[in-house]
Amino acid sequence: MSSIEFEDVTKVYDGDILAVEAFNLTIESGEFLTLVGPSGSGKSTLLRMVAGLEDITDGTISIGGERVNLLPPRHRDIAMVFQSYALYPHLSVRENMAFGLKRSTSLPEEEIYERVEDAAELMGIPELLDDRPKQLSGGQQQRVATGRAIVREPAVFLFDEPLSNLDAKLRKHMRTELQRIQQELETTTIYVTHDQEEAMTMSDRIAILNHGELQQVGTPREVYNDPRNLFVAQFIGSPSMNIFNVRYEPAENGGRLTGDVDIPLEPEYAEQVETAGSTDLKLGVRPEHITVSRTSDAGDIAASVDIIEPLGARDLLYFELEDEGDETLVSSDAAALEDDEETAPEEEVEERKAFIDPESIPQDADEVFLNLDLDQAHLFDTETGLNIAHLLEREQEAAPTP
Repeated sequence: MSSIEFEDVTKVYDGDILAVEAFNLTIESGEFLTLVGPSGSGKSTLLRMVAGLEDITDGTISIGGERVNLLPPRHRDIAMVFQSYALYPHLSVRENMAFGLKRSTSLPEEEIYERVEDAAELMGIPELLDDRPKQLSGGQQQRVATGRAIVREPAVFLFDEPLSNLDAKLRKHMRTELQRIQQELETTTIYVTHDQEEAMTMSDRIAILNHGELQQVGTPREVYNDPRNLFVAQFIGSPSMNIFNVRYEPAENGGRLTGDVDIPLEPEYAEQVETAGSTDLKLGVRPEHITVSRTSDAGDIAASVDIIEPLGARDLLYFELEDEGDETLVSSDAAALEDDEETAPEEEVEERKAFIDPESIPQDADEVFLNLDLDQAHLFDTETGLNIAHLLEREQEAAPTP
């Protein structure tokens, strides 16, 4: 096992196209870390720099404490699984899995084929060893490609969107399989995907990128519950976080948020907003943190029902506020980001959503009342996009020490 360190890693194409900017991160030995972000965010470029398939413009990458900037790929002790699987059609599964070892080592052929059989057992494909790639399903080809990486017994696994060609059901199954294998082998792993659901379910930690910059790194629970900025808040989570345009107004015994919604703030929250010095804000509330009812209590927000989507144990209600502010900002799903890498998530327009109990809200409901759980909500500075809590942390770090 080996750790991986990125120190101010930068990649510039054609002299002026900045793909990755001053990326800093340490991946611990044996850790499963996922790089996630929309198309064009720099995640695959980072992976290719680790593999030695892209030159590093500036900064340092170290594997196991050794600087590898100029080290040829074959000397980096890594194995990479690509989106395309890259299997040789004229070779059997056995020969495909043995191919890399035969070319890169002087191991006896008997030992190579023993490794192949061990990897095939681990991947659950021993009966396929004599088949050709064209005889295999997509899932079986993915297993062969992963098995070929395992055979090399590398210090580091690199996965570049390996499941994107599979159907949804098989993709979920293979996520579980890859987790099991990585945990069994305890090999340091970097996994690249644009699918935040994959990132959430597979990773020890997630590193979220946008436009070549690291937005946040943390466990799946950390980045979901405590997003550093508006981009992370909307990219992580499905359905994505609802966003409301609001302004902060001071008031006796606290303050108020006005705009898309009109909500009183407890003194402790009002103090945070005033300390941050922000007045134009985005209020973020996840669908599971909105209580929906047919009758109104004090402080509830009236909304009209667009559609109710049955999901089984709970339904998903799409709604519009009846007293909307002039400038409406609504949530975007992470999937929408794949279609336009230049569009920041806060510019996407989509219906707001809340989870509901199918027994409490009928399918033909046309009006409901919402109660937002402010203890689970987030406030973001409109200008910077930063979570107010993180904005305060940054200001405290920048303050001179007495």
